[in-house]
Amino acid sequence: MSALYPFLRNADADLDAVLAEVRESTAAKVAEIIALRAAVVERDGARITRCAGEMAGRFARGGRLLAFGNGGSSTDAQDMASLFLCPGGAHRPLPAFGLTNDIAVITALSNDIGFDVVFSRQIAAFGRPEDVAVGLSTSDNSANLLRAFDEAHGRGMLTVGIAGYDGGKMAEHDGIGYLFTIPSPSVHRVQEAQTTVYHALWELTLAALLR
Repeated sequence: MSALYPFLRNADADLDAVLAEVRESTAAKVAEIIALRAAVVERDGARITRCAGEMAGRFARGGRLLAFGNGGSSTDAQDMASLFLCPGGAHRPLPAFGLTNDIAVITALSNDIGFDVVFSRQIAAFGRPEDVAVGLSTSDNSANLLRAFDEAHGRGMLTVGIAGYDGGKMAEHDGIGYLFTIPSPSVHRVQEAQTTVYHALWELTLAALLR
């Protein structure tokens, strides 16, 4: 807490001064994420559009989205799947699954075999060549994501990685067709920008399906 909000450590601090620092801190974080999103769009905008076009093609041929991640990235994967499955309004719902949704499957695989296979075993069971596998990570080195990408790539699925920092081991993985990295040392900014990337993929996929 002290590292994130040092101005809250001094109990004797003047309230107006503390509030001023809070405003400055908030404004700085907003400026940081705006600049980071702009950098990602400048570097990867065309690739994001191409990826969404390929995703649309997979959906048009009966494909489905399988999304996965650990921890906070797990909730992002679930959110991404929900966007496609329940888009709201007049938008077309598309088949999508979060691979951490079934806790019985996750605990069974973790207990009986090992946590490294919680995603790859599900992809082996459910994955088809026309499907899309999207893995999200901030550490970029999770063994269970790398094994899932191996399995998905081997099955001919479209593989998409959304990573942070420099991409870590995900950047070295030959089985990831599209990798979008968020170049920031802050896990908070990484996750915020990753949310923007998968929302853009969702919107552009829907748009491509309407053409």
